[in-house]
Amino acid sequence: MRRPASTQIGGDARIAAVWNQLAGVMDPELDESIVDLGFVEDIAIGADGRVDVAFRLPTYWCSPNFAFLMADDIGRAVRELPWAREVHPRLEDHMFSQEVNRGTHLGLSFAETFRDLEVSDTLESLRETFLRKAFQRRQEAVILGLRRAGWSDAALVTTDLATLDRAVITDPEGLRQKPRYREILLARGLAARPSDLAFVTLDGAAIPADGLALHLRGLRAIRINMEANGALCRGLLDARYDEGPRAAAAMPSGHACGSAGASIGCCGSCALHAGGAVPAARDAGTPLSL
Repeated sequence: MRRPASTQIGGDARIAAVWNQLAGVMDPELDESIVDLGFVEDIAIGADGRVDVAFRLPTYWCSPNFAFLMADDIGRAVRELPWAREVHPRLEDHMFSQEVNRGTHLGLSFAETFRDLEVSDTLESLRETFLRKAFQRRQEAVILGLRRAGWSDAALVTTDLATLDRAVITDPEGLRQKPRYREILLARGLAARPSDLAFVTLDGAAIPADGLALHLRGLRAIRINMEANGALCRGLLDARYDEGPRAAAAMPSGHACGSAGASIGCCGSCALHAGGAVPAARDAGTPLSL
């Protein structure tokens, strides 16, 4: 694993806020945080509120649509900070870095950025494909976590959102994915009320108890593919830059319900535990050059 982004200066709440926002930006194919994957290389915050985020990918030839999606998501996430007046993602060491950086800097769409290539008018269909995979991977982890806690298939397919919020999962992956699954479940409009089913298909249909095993086999195939791609990406990134062990980023701990407390996945009623330290980056009066 790689080291965290370069220069470290502690004690700045703005830096912590940027890291927190970036932790929620996912590699679209892997459904893992770009912070955890080690993609974020540097952060610079200017006195005028400009934020520059340098990031890099496992290979020089990573798909340009993946790269553009990540750059766009970085910009969207950091712009949510009220003091961030300008946000400039910067892709480094990539065959299309110049095009991606220019496009995101000027606010161009993917099609406008790559007008000389045969691309679709929008990335939304690609984004939807990845969101569907993320939903399936997270759902499987939570279901398996509850199964290991002794839940029957009949209980799983009839449980509602309120019951899921109260459920205790000790399985590490199930515990990690519980708030992430709840968040995407609500974001996709598949559940909203406490009485709504917690486990449904991508189309919102109920899962019969006698069909859960077949449903899980489909989810398992998605997860295995994503895990294999993730292992490959981490290996390529480490081999490409060979920067030695990277300390894990300590993110704020969650609510008792499993949520981080700031997302729509939070139950809204439990006490927030003390948060961990967030890695810092340089606070620079001069932003990173484009």
